[in-house]
Amino acid sequence: MRKLLMALCAMFFMAGLVVAVEVTVVKYDKDKKEVTVKEGDKENTYKVGDKTKFTTTAKGENSKESTYEAFEKRVSGKKGGAKLDIKFDKDTLTDVSWKTKGK
Repeated sequence: MRKLLMALCAMFFMAGLVVAVEVTVVKYDKDKKEVTVKEGDKENTYKVGDKTKFTTTAKGENSKESTYEAFEKRVSGKKGGAKLDIKFDKDTLTDVSWKTKGK
């Protein structure tokens, strides 16, 4: 019984380390590689690291790997804030994905 309880505690602890959230981009600082996003009513700033993974998903297709340049274009060029799905560890983004309209 004790082993089962410890296994469950470990599983919930590991699940809490990386959090996935849908956010809206408020601003992007190209020089510092920091993106400020709005999660509900709260604004947070995250750093874009060298190991950050970027993916896109077109309607009806599987997700495809993308580049930092495509991410930068997405967050810099949109008025009203781009919608992103992010995963982060502390204050650094680990995975960023967004939906595209087509091919």
